[in-house]
Amino acid sequence: MSDNKQDDGSQERITVLAKEFLPAAMEYHRRNMGEKGYELEGRITQRRFMMIEGMGEPSDLFEGEVFYAATFVKKGSGKG
Repeated sequence: MSDNKQDDGSQERITVLAKEFLPAAMEYHRRNMGEKGYELEGRITQRRFMMIEGMGEPSDLFEGEVFYAATFVKKGSGKG
């Protein structure tokens, strides 16, 4: 799990979206993320995604549908 340290944005992250919790949780094992140097960052939670361009109003992505999001961060990336 993450140690909650802030980074400068250079750490490599992959976020997986799933309609159900179990597929999002199993992705770590299915893709052997640990062997590739990744760890789960935070909790797997349901989220609605929006996009904002410039100073305009945000618009829903995926037609406002809620997905479980699992973010994996590569251990040791970005910081010397």
